[in-house]
Amino acid sequence: MQKITILIHCRDQKGIIAAVTTFIAKVEGNITYIDQHVELDQNVFFMRLECELTNHRITIENLKTDFEQTIATDFEMSWDLYNQEQKPKMALFVSKYDHCLFDILGRYSAGELNVDIPLIISNHNDLRSIAERFDIPFHCVPFTKDNKEEGEKHQIELLKRFQINFIVLARYMQIITPNLISLYENKIINIHHSFLPAFPGAKPYHSAFKRGVKIIGATSHYVTEELDEGPIIEQDIARVSHIHSVDDFIMKGRDLERIVLARAIKLHAERKTMVYGNKTVVFS
Repeated sequence: MQKITILIHCRDQKGIIAAVTTFIAKVEGNITYIDQHVELDQNVFFMRLECELTNHRITIENLKTDFEQTIATDFEMSWDLYNQEQKPKMALFVSKYDHCLFDILGRYSAGELNVDIPLIISNHNDLRSIAERFDIPFHCVPFTKDNKEEGEKHQIELLKRFQINFIVLARYMQIITPNLISLYENKIINIHHSFLPAFPGAKPYHSAFKRGVKIIGATSHYVTEELDEGPIIEQDIARVSHIHSVDDFIMKGRDLERIVLARAIKLHAERKTMVYGNKTVVFS
């Protein structure tokens, strides 16, 4: 039995749900999940559907062709169809901070994330031992203002060689190049504290502490050329007060970064996010 996920968005119009569910019935599919959303101010329809195919003679390729010809073209849909048994291949980009990397690899080893991790790419060698501990290939690709072109070329070559589907920046402290962003549009996930733009710079927690903030948080989003302004996938917060030190702020912030990034990875890997404009629809 094949299990598939279908993601759809198009102009909102009559008959979409009926047409899609009828199509699934005709190919002997059993719908196990369906959800939809209409963005009223833009008149855009979104749908996520999971189903089981009981007819073993139907291939995924034939299903895609039939769906395009009989449904998608008529409704002018943008759509994707995925085999749930095929885990997406995720590359991790890291620098020197290790808290997100440890968390992701721990969850990966425990089977919590529906992904494969063929490699880790870093601009430093500091975290190589962690990759080796989890038996994942580690590639150091130096990346500075003086060798950006060479570094980007090496990164892209590695990503293509390992057939990477999406990238996670697990506290990678370099700006992703426009070429790489264009190759992985809405497929590069970043994590950062939620003090921006109020407290930019190298020590945002120190600045926030001096200001006496009452809430700290973390934001995970897709990467665009506008730094830290891409479509948001997941966020969370923790309350703080005068009794907390700067070290408490940093510890709470790192905890949030771990949790929020893991949630974002899980949502993306399970094909529960859809991007339109600079926003996301995130299905349950």
